[in-house]
Amino acid sequence: MIEFDIETEYIQLDKLLKACRLVYSGGEAHQLVDEGLVKLNGTVETRRRAKIRPGDKVQVGSETIVVKTKK
Repeated sequence: MIEFDIETEYIQLDKLLKACRLVYSGGEAHQLVDEGLVKLNGTVETRRRAKIRPGDKVQVGSETIVVKTKK
């Protein structure tokens, strides 16, 4: 599990995947989303730039990202 801290209200899904080094490019992130391989809070996410907020959980394959507010 990856714990990812943000200081802003949200982070876009494609940017989160890049920041966590699960993909190397935005294009690769978009491809994962388009293929239905990304889940947000247990549901397949189809929006490439979905707003991910603290408390959300993003799953890609066997990896889970938990987004938290930076303290």
